[in-house]
Amino acid sequence: QVQLVESGGGLVQAGGSLRLSCYASGRTFSDYAMGWFRQAPGKEREFVAGINRSGGSLYYADSVKGRFTISRDNAKNTVYLQMNILKPEDTAVYYCAASSTRVAVNQREYKYWGQGTQVTVSS
Repeated sequence: QVQLVESGGGLVQAGGSLRLSCYASGRTFSDYAMGWFRQAPGKEREFVAGINRSGGSLYYADSVKGRFTISRDNAKNTVYLQMNILKPEDTAVYYCAASSTRVAVNQREYKYWGQGTQVTVSS
């Protein structure tokens, strides 16, 4: 079992930045690929970014490419999402998730999920 706890969400003006963190406990963190997803009101949950076990391979949705950066620190059991140049359309609940197989856009690949953290971007 892996427990995931996100933090770092909040209210920010358009053009601003936030850094989300997701702390994992329960199993060996480096055994898992990690992903960030988000769900806006009235919309389906969507893939945002992913990182493989070692941190050497990164993946992004087109909508965040060039603005968001995913990273991980296996010594701290934590994955991060640095979000810059935020836009109102980035407003959503952000979730981190762990996959024992691989980084994937499909959320079915991820077995463990955090509770989410709210990000609100005002215009």
